Amino acid sequence: MASQDITESGRESPGVSWLYDPKIRGIIYQAVTFIAIIGLIWWIVGNTVANLQRANIASGFGFLNGRAGFDISQSPIAYSSDATYGRALLVGLLNTLNVAVIGIVTASILGFLIGIGRLSRNWLVRKICLVYVEIFRNVPPLLVIFFWYFGVLSVLPQARESISLPFSSYLNNRGFFFPVAVWGENAGLIGIALLIGLALSFLVFRWARKRQMATGQIFPVYRTAAALIVGLPLLAFVVTGFPLSFDYPQLGTFNLSGGTQIRPEFLALFLALSFYTAAFIAEIVRAGILGVSRGQTEASYALGLRPGQAMRLVVIPQALRIIIPPLSSQYLNLTKNSSLAIAIGYPDLVAVGGTILNQTGQSIEIVAIWMVIYLGLSLITSGLMNWFNAKMALVER
Repeated sequence: MASQDITESGRESPGVSWLYDPKIRGIIYQAVTFIAIIGLIWWIVGNTVANLQRANIASGFGFLNGRAGFDISQSPIAYSSDATYGRALLVGLLNTLNVAVIGIVTASILGFLIGIGRLSRNWLVRKICLVYVEIFRNVPPLLVIFFWYFGVLSVLPQARESISLPFSSYLNNRGFFFPVAVWGENAGLIGIALLIGLALSFLVFRWARKRQMATGQIFPVYRTAAALIVGLPLLAFVVTGFPLSFDYPQLGTFNLSGGTQIRPEFLALFLALSFYTAAFIAEIVRAGILGVSRGQTEASYALGLRPGQAMRLVVIPQALRIIIPPLSSQYLNLTKNSSLAIAIGYPDLVAVGGTILNQTGQSIEIVAIWMVIYLGLSLITSGLMNWFNAKMALVER
């Protein structure tokens, strides 16, 4: 008996080697794998450092403080060629965020409309949405960008023959020109009033929800919130003496002056990513709506709701629980596809970083910055969508 081991089931078995123990074998496998990964990383780092020393390239991120020496065609913040490489990368990051955020909002709205249109009872609307989805889902995004840039925006008339649009706006092959607001003194009070209106709307929403749960009485939350968000800034606008004027674009002989401009590179990238991603979002929305039991729609009709009301108040809120998880992947894809901007010269993070890489030769550092930034953007987007998904999930009692 002394030479025998007791198994977990309580029965005695002959002594076996410790190599046959699943727990010990698992620990050995993990240790070997960990050592192999550390060795691979050590070899890569050592080989990289040796190659950098051989090429007389100093490693590190100290180059970010150096003078950039190049201009950026579109910058949301103050920038000149005398700025540092770090500020140039910041400009590229802001341009990437700009096109990603606006593209996500536009693609979501367009995708929801097309997804609902795919289920329309109108034959023409349904087929138009079907053709749209099939075209954009089966064309690479880079070709869509080229279509908007070379096939649409580049063939627009020149500045002297600009297309006049409402509100003193113009469109030509140099971009979209429109008036820009010029705020005067005390205009900051309007922003403060807007923040106060948003805060009060949030408090009203929470109070109305508790009141409804306790008494069953419904409070007009949306009308009250709209009155606060619009009314308080409007009141501040009147009190401060209307501190707002507009700078209108003026059509000249060779170009337009005044106002503000959206360059064709941004328009092409924004439209391409929005239309391309909207096709995938439309299919997600359609699948989510079809995933809601048909009995929910029939019950809505039985209560006297019209088809539009039933879709808006009953079907879509339930379909969101199906739509949100795959929607996150499309938002991530749109953000990452914005790196294709380098093909048409839009100064996003990758394009600016590529210029810095060519000037400094700090390829390892630039690629590391790209990876960290895109990883951070993806994790932030996923975290926000997971939070929203948790808010929309059914609460089990």
